Amino acid sequence: MSFASIDEIQKCLAENVFHYASDQKKAAGRALGTLVETVTYCTLRSWGFSDYIVIERKVPEFANPEILHNVEFSLHAVFARDQVEFKPSSFPITSAKIKREWNGLARHNVKKSTILTAERKKKNAAILAETNSNLIVANVNSLDSLQCTLNVCTLSIAPYAIVECKRVGVEEGVGKGPQTIEKAKQGSYVARTVSSLQKLRRRDGAIYGVIEQPDGEFCVGPYRDMQRDIIHNKIPFTASDFVLSIGVVSNHGNWFTSDSQNKELRVLAQSYDWLLFLTDDGLIKFVNCFLLEPSDELKCIQNAFLSSYSGKMRQNAFTKTYMDAEADFALQGYFDSHQSEIKNLVQSYFTEIWKAKIPNG
Repeated sequence: MSFASIDEIQKCLAENVFHYASDQKKAAGRALGTLVETVTYCTLRSWGFSDYIVIERKVPEFANPEILHNVEFSLHAVFARDQVEFKPSSFPITSAKIKREWNGLARHNVKKSTILTAERKKKNAAILAETNSNLIVANVNSLDSLQCTLNVCTLSIAPYAIVECKRVGVEEGVGKGPQTIEKAKQGSYVARTVSSLQKLRRRDGAIYGVIEQPDGEFCVGPYRDMQRDIIHNKIPFTASDFVLSIGVVSNHGNWFTSDSQNKELRVLAQSYDWLLFLTDDGLIKFVNCFLLEPSDELKCIQNAFLSSYSGKMRQNAFTKTYMDAEADFALQGYFDSHQSEIKNLVQSYFTEIWKAKIPNG
């Protein structure tokens, strides 16, 4: 089975997977959006950021904490790491059981959460407890017939980076998604308001940055130079205030044409500190590889996807937050072993700044 475009794949999914839905193409489009988020999450983990990630966290605007913005992923500095082990007889694994096994939660009010169900569905980046300065987050690190190992990390409550995913599909008979510019503006607003490093535009179009230093004085300079100096600690600042903004967008005819960038992509490119672009070829390959024509070792991913979108009332087991454990470990293995190939399927803007590597707090 070969597809020339994302639109063909979306139609295939609509007809063969989402035949039960009242709006089959829209349901297939939402699933493709979920896949973009899943690809992003797997990529971050393959870069070594598993313990740093919090999912669907509300992030405040800089110096305006009354306004919060929900972002797909945020990266937080790790203050401490621990491992907690359970036997299969302990399933499901809940936050209450972790508290009984790990004394690091003894003094905390624990959030009610199931980290691993009896059916071996895992919750990624499960927040166990929260204080004014820290988050305690658990991830299933390994799982076999003998034991389950959790990584439990104490993170800073303030993120040092946020990651958002943007995808808009094209409706039938329309050359461009009607919500494209609105999603671009929303993403742009969040990217510009969460960090202490603020953007200014000169009359000649050059982007400058301004940041208030601990002594109250302002430091001003070319934006990219300011970023470099902050990352390399050449400019003193309050660590909890600086946030690197990362956007992940997918095309499907919406964000730019073959001749030039559309307005939507220009809006995002000038707002995010680092903008990653998942190509149509890349997303087609992922859909074919995982969902439509998986190899034997990746069949579990297809099964998790199909069981989640069967039309029956049940919790989805194929999202960035909740994932069938076998499928999740298969995804991790694939991304870890195909890093160079995946990098070629992702076009990145501003990589001269970050060299495809995010600072780890």
